[in-house]
Amino acid sequence: MVILNLGKKQLHGKEEVVRLGKYELGRILGEGNFGKVKFARNTDSKQPYAIKIIDKNKIIDLNITNQIKREICALKLLRHPNVVKLYEVLASKTKIYMVLEYVTGEELFDKIASKGKLTEGEGRKLFQQLIDGVSHCHSKGVFHRDLKLENVLVDVKGNLKITDFGLSALPQQFRADGLLHTTCGSPNYVAPEILANRGYNGASSDVWACGVILYVILAGYLPFDDRNLAVLYQKVLKGDFQMPKWLSPGAQNIIKRILDPNPQTRITMAGIKEDLWFKEGYNQADPEDEEEDVYVDDQAFSAHELSHEEEKRSLESPIRMNAFQLIGMSSCLDLSGFFENEDVSERKIRFTANLSAKDLMANIENSAAEMEFRVQKKNGKMKVTQENKEHKTLGNLSVTIEVFEISSSLYVVELRKCHGDASIYRQLCKKLLNDLSVPQGKH
Repeated sequence: MVILNLGKKQLHGKEEVVRLGKYELGRILGEGNFGKVKFARNTDSKQPYAIKIIDKNKIIDLNITNQIKREICALKLLRHPNVVKLYEVLASKTKIYMVLEYVTGEELFDKIASKGKLTEGEGRKLFQQLIDGVSHCHSKGVFHRDLKLENVLVDVKGNLKITDFGLSALPQQFRADGLLHTTCGSPNYVAPEILANRGYNGASSDVWACGVILYVILAGYLPFDDRNLAVLYQKVLKGDFQMPKWLSPGAQNIIKRILDPNPQTRITMAGIKEDLWFKEGYNQADPEDEEEDVYVDDQAFSAHELSHEEEKRSLESPIRMNAFQLIGMSSCLDLSGFFENEDVSERKIRFTANLSAKDLMANIENSAAEMEFRVQKKNGKMKVTQENKEHKTLGNLSVTIEVFEISSSLYVVELRKCHGDASIYRQLCKKLLNDLSVPQGKH
């Protein structure tokens, strides 16, 4: 454990300078939901760094401690000139400090926004670096899952750096089928197989996102875009985009092969590196020396209160649902009638409730208890069971109840009958519909 000398001193009687061990913290470079990124300088070597300052309380509130752990684990594995480097992780009782490579440049997004589309020569050079960086990640078992222009930096010399591994996946996240199953990513860059919600290959989905980035670099706009998420979802699933006519046949060909909606026939990283358009002027970057170990302070995640508090909240809190999971729950793309009450004779029904999260969970539990159901809670889910004393041949009724947070004032309640008496299940559904799906203020 390193005891941090987190102090302040007055400079010329006016400017306040904050010290973090051997680092002197400066201006804010960026700000997110759970912390800030500040410019820093090593007081001994004068080397510049970017320090990501993460508030422990905020990551507990957002239930993303494991996400931060994965980002650190991923960056510890990666040493490549096209991936932002992690040097060390420091910690105090309330903060985690990730000391990162400082890139003097801009986001690729800003570069395209200010200059517009790039020439094929300039765009190809950036794309070659992107593929080098991403393929290095894959060789280490790291799958980014949120590749987009905003997560790619370009320094003043034109060197590309991949950043923000907060949604990355590591080998231990693969299920027995060898696939990933978490629906994540950014709407315009997400691969169709992720939306299909049947499992996906992390490497293939990253290739798709690289294809979207290449398209934007050369066209100046997104291949899949619509203000209506359901329409966007449909375009992505079909691979429905317009090819810019001014692109060379070689550029058009590689884009078509990458933005293939079928992951089985989509070009692979190895295939991209063999493509004639891609290989023009290609000089593959070598990985950097991997002997240097990344120091991680044992205070960062070992605090009992951090893990205990998050575990407690995860047992009680509804699951947050992103837009793609929301769309994926629907059997069709027309969301206008998505939340209408379904026939309670169905094995699965959904309805909305606008109670607070705390009241919603408590009321579900109380309603089930009134019908003499036994209640078990975990990770925003409830399992309710009731012994069938009259018709033992039907077995005990078992129902899973899951709550999804759409916004701070809107939740979806989903009931799923696992087995048991359908008539009792219908009674439970009707009771919950009556007790919960009511206008706020009338309950």
